[in-house]
Amino acid sequence: MKPLDPRLLRLSRTARGSIVAAAGTGVLRTLATIAIAWGIAAAVTLGVDAVHDGSVPAASAPTLALLGGAFVLRAVAAWATDDLAARAAATVKSELRTTVLARAAERGPSWLAERSSAGFATTLGPGLDALDAYFGRYLPQLALTAVATPVLVVAIALGDLTSGIIVLCALPVIPVFMILIGLATQALQRKQSDALARLGGAFTEAVEGLATLKVFGRARRQVGRIGVVTDEYRRGTLGVLRLSFVSGFALELAASLSVALVAVSIGIRLVDGSLGLGAAMFVLVLAPEAFAPIRQVGADFHAAQDGVEASAAVLDVLDDTTAPSAPPAACPAAAELVLDGLTVRRPDVVIGPVDLRAAPGTVVVLAGPSGSGKSSLIAAVRGALPHDGTVTVPGPAGTTVAERTTWADQRPRLVRGTIAENVALSATPDDGAVRTALAAAGLGLDPRLQVGSGGSGLSGGQAQRVAVARALYRADRAATPLVLLDEPTSALDAEAEAHVVATLRRLAADGAVVVVASHRPAVVAAADVLVDVQSGGSVQVTHADGVRA
Repeated sequence: MKPLDPRLLRLSRTARGSIVAAAGTGVLRTLATIAIAWGIAAAVTLGVDAVHDGSVPAASAPTLALLGGAFVLRAVAAWATDDLAARAAATVKSELRTTVLARAAERGPSWLAERSSAGFATTLGPGLDALDAYFGRYLPQLALTAVATPVLVVAIALGDLTSGIIVLCALPVIPVFMILIGLATQALQRKQSDALARLGGAFTEAVEGLATLKVFGRARRQVGRIGVVTDEYRRGTLGVLRLSFVSGFALELAASLSVALVAVSIGIRLVDGSLGLGAAMFVLVLAPEAFAPIRQVGADFHAAQDGVEASAAVLDVLDDTTAPSAPPAACPAAAELVLDGLTVRRPDVVIGPVDLRAAPGTVVVLAGPSGSGKSSLIAAVRGALPHDGTVTVPGPAGTTVAERTTWADQRPRLVRGTIAENVALSATPDDGAVRTALAAAGLGLDPRLQVGSGGSGLSGGQAQRVAVARALYRADRAATPLVLLDEPTSALDAEAEAHVVATLRRLAADGAVVVVASHRPAVVAAADVLVDVQSGGSVQVTHADGVRA
């Protein structure tokens, strides 16, 4: 596993700046450490001389002042390292999330449909949050090690060449331990990252489908399913912790034995008089500091692996070579909706072909059992799903399909904010137009009413009518000649459904082509053109006069 993924540095300017800043503060910390070692050695030597001579040497005050200044400089450099690392982590997470979302928008809905939405959200959410440890602890320590270790080895060698050679020979032992431990950790950490993704996906999917699960009495079974995944993640976390403690002990033991070799060598030479007290103290203070950075890198390696795995998953998404969706092109003028041999190919079924012409004022209803492909046909009409055949959307010349179309999904997809903001999809909605759209959808709620994420605070029927009002608001404001609605009355009672159907008929009477996917009898009865989609993918088009196409 790479200690630093070069793709991260290529994509994020902040990550590159973080490395440079950590190296800069590492230089200051290293110089301060050397000054502290020299100050301690000088202070001890001066103390011994003072006892021997019976008077305080004149150099004592400057030495102590230098020692105090070195401690302050080291503390300030350590604080700056932590502060810059925390800021860098927050910025890099934001940059990665923005870049991934922009790339997903370029790839289009078909690219997103091939991935688990829950897993994608987990990676971008709690997955990337693990970069805090990566940037806050591991990366600064890696930069400090690269700067401090060679400088400290040179400083020790200048103080005592023999000790410098011992440290230089003992240092490679720690990286060898780190490599062996890293190989053992890699598979375990990847397994743990996958477990987190499964846990997040299971929980998100259970929350999204909670209403359906409750209807069919399956909600409580999800408790056991999530419990199994949670227990698997818990056991994996304990395994990672056990390995971290064992590896920490191994690194500490290797570093302690290495420092002990230096200390024994210095002690022997102090006794025979071949090494001075000042040089011995200087080397003794610096020897543990020479091993400390690389030892701490090994300890922080485990804390950073969650972030490494998450960033690797995000970078793999960014490295995806799938061609981005072509930008929307302007279409020639068209007076009516024309589907000529429209065919959608899914892995399980081929839907179509569909041939129909719908002039303004027509209500087209796509009927059929759930899962037969009604939503796929609507996605193909609005250009969000690859298909065979041609689709001509009514509208003036020079406009795109998106500009000619109003679309309402079968899920309301409400966000935190007021009802007016959800209807207008704007922070500055037109209050009068919002009230008109809500009234047309049969909803008498106050537009200033706050709702939570996902429409919490509203019933299923109210949330669905807010989505219908959103479509009516756009159709009125943008004068779109094509309105597509996917199951707009599935959660409504008969009275509310009749109101919505009447509104759709008025919308068609005003000159729009209205296409509705629904299996509700009231909606089917209002159709001018009925497109019956069978479970096997075959399609039959029938006009209101009974003529089959």
